[in-house]
Formats: sequence, C-alpha cells, structure tokens
Amino acid sequence: MYKKYYSQFLKANEGKQHYTAHSHHYWPDVTFDAMMEYWNDSARLVDDKWAYILGTKVPATQKLIAKVLNFSNPENICFAPNTHDLFTRVLSSFQNKKIKILTTDSEFYSFSRQVNWMSELKLIDLIVVPSAPYDTFNERFKTEIQKNDFDVIFFSQVFFNSAIIVDDLESIVQSVENEKTIIFIDGYHGFMAVPTDLSQIENRVFYIAGSYKYAQGGEGCCFMTIPQNCPVVPTLTGWYAGFQDLENNNSHITFNKNGSRFAGSSMDYTALYRLHAVLKLYADHHISVDEIHAFVQKLQKNFLNYIDEIKHPHIHRKNLLMLDPYNHGHFLSFKMPSVEICKEVKAELLAKNVITDSRGTILRFGFAIYQNEKPVF
Repeated sequence: MYKKYYSQFLKANEGKQHYTAHSHHYWPDVTFDAMMEYWNDSARLVDDKWAYILGTKVPATQKLIAKVLNFSNPENICFAPNTHDLFTRVLSSFQNKKIKILTTDSEFYSFSRQVNWMSELKLIDLIVVPSAPYDTFNERFKTEIQKNDFDVIFFSQVFFNSAIIVDDLESIVQSVENEKTIIFIDGYHGFMAVPTDLSQIENRVFYIAGSYKYAQGGEGCCFMTIPQNCPVVPTLTGWYAGFQDLENNNSHITFNKNGSRFAGSSMDYTALYRLHAVLKLYADHHISVDEIHAFVQKLQKNFLNYIDEIKHPHIHRKNLLMLDPYNHGHFLSFKMPSVEICKEVKAELLAKNVITDSRGTILRFGFAIYQNEKPVF
C-alpha cells in the first residue's frame, strides 16, 4: 500500500527488516528528485537562489508544517540545521542571568547534555523530574511547576527512550501561571507520527522538531514554532534574523518581525527541499498523520502478537515499556537485564538481518508504513 513510495530505499536494503525507523526513517523516492531540484535551482538561479528559497520554498514548507500541527501562523516557524541551534538561541535571551530550568530525565542528549553542563558550571539551577513511573508523570510534573517559578520548562511530547506519550500537553502548559516562563515542547518523536494539535497552546509554547525521523527528509532541517507576539529576543543571532532590514543600512541591530528573528546564518537548504517534498507527497495523496499512526499501531499489535508466539527470553511484554497501546509512540522499548545482554540481543537480531537500536539497557524496535505487516525473526 505504501511501499511504492519507498522503492529506492527498499531495493537498497532488500532482505533486511528495518526496525530503526524511529532513528533513521527510510526516505520516500521524492526526496531524490528534491535533491536534484535543489541542485538545478542553484545552477539556474546562482546567487538569486536565496531570494527564491526564502521567498517561495521556505513559506511553502512553513505552510505544510503548520497544517500538520494545526498552527495558525506559518510565518512564525523558524528553521535551523538542528534543534540545538534553536533552543540555545532562545536560552541566550536571558543573557547573563542565572535561570531556573525544569525538565525531565528522558530528554534527548542535545538538550540534556547542554543543560547538565550549564548546571555543572553553576550557570543555571536545574530541576529534573523522573519520567517514570509514567502513569503519574503528568501530575508529578505539574506539581513541580507549582512549587517554583521557572524561567524555562522543557519536556518531550514523546520520550525518546520509551515512546511514552505525554498526552496532556494542554493541561501541563496551562498549569504554568507565569506568562514570562518559556515553555519548550520537544516534538521530534511526535511530528508526523502522533496526531498533534497545537491550536490551543500555540501562543504559549516553542515546539521544536525536524526532518530526520518521521518527517522522512533526513538530517539537516529542524524547525521551531514561535508564539505570536512573543517578546523574546535572542542574544545569539545570525544575519538571517535581520534579513528583512538588511538593505536599510541601520546603525543599530534590528530583528525580523516574524519567527525568523531566531534564525542563524547561511545553511544548506537541501534538507528543507526534501522535507517539503515529503510533506507535499503526503498532502497530495491525502495521507494524514492519523492514518500513519493507525497503520503503525496495527504493526505494533502484530509485532506483540508475534513475540507472544516465539517466547523470546528477553523480547516479551514483561520487559516492554508501555502504558497504553492505543496511545504510544512509533517504537517499542524493551528493558533488558543489562547493557551486555542488550548488546547481545541486538547482535543476535542483526545476524538475522533484523535492524534495531539501543540506548543503554533499552532495545528499541521502530515501525513505519513501508514495513511488512508481520515480522519474522
């Protein structure tokens, strides 16, 4: 049904069962044409390509992203090569102030490494809430919010190490009383995987995600939504953040009026072309995130039924990190007894051409619409 869109990646990996779609998703065939389009536009337009990219390609991609997220201000979507660039620019708005940050112990390394290092250097006060037990996370996180007046709150829509969904985004956001508190939602494992509606919180949160995983455009194109009328101005800034006023030759620094005031400097837009091609493919063929999510849920159900049958000593439901099979991210995480056993099981599967990945003691199986409906290993 969907395999026809991925013929080149599937042909290059014939005989393999690819269960790392949550890490490096296969790219649809349209991404190859998109890369050639970028080359041809560069050859055709040369220096004038920037006006075309920023005036045509970027707005078109912003609109496609906004439609997926039900975000009403596409011009308030800012692009960068990675999410680290985006959130560090926002953090730079505090300048030399020592700030207080609330987060979880299940945030991806690009954020957790940065804030843990800043905490070690005594640059910030950091409070970390454990994600487990997962069934009480929402309430525990909101309780911590009420205890302190935080400058920054950062949490994931879907935890990268378990695929547990934080399903009550609105309630958490609404529990933050201080309007000056900056709220980040890391949506990298949610965007194009889990149906997401930002309409009720779009003017309160910075939602960050990118093309590498379920958006299927590969590495190099991340984005951040910015609240309407947001007063935050970054200290770390690149020349793209003042692009709209570039030729006025002002003697003082100005910033773009839209979300691009958080932009950096020159970047390779090949990944944005790929992302645009994927989102347009799905839009043109009326493939919604709801449809994708339902198909993946079916794959996961079939997978769990299969492991019930084979009775693997470690890949079984007792080791599965899951709350609700109908409200779960696009990978299954199995907690192994040790890191060594996790590596052994991963190697055992690899010998059978079953591709998985791991994080410490967690073995992960990712699912995507180009996979067979029933596994065999």
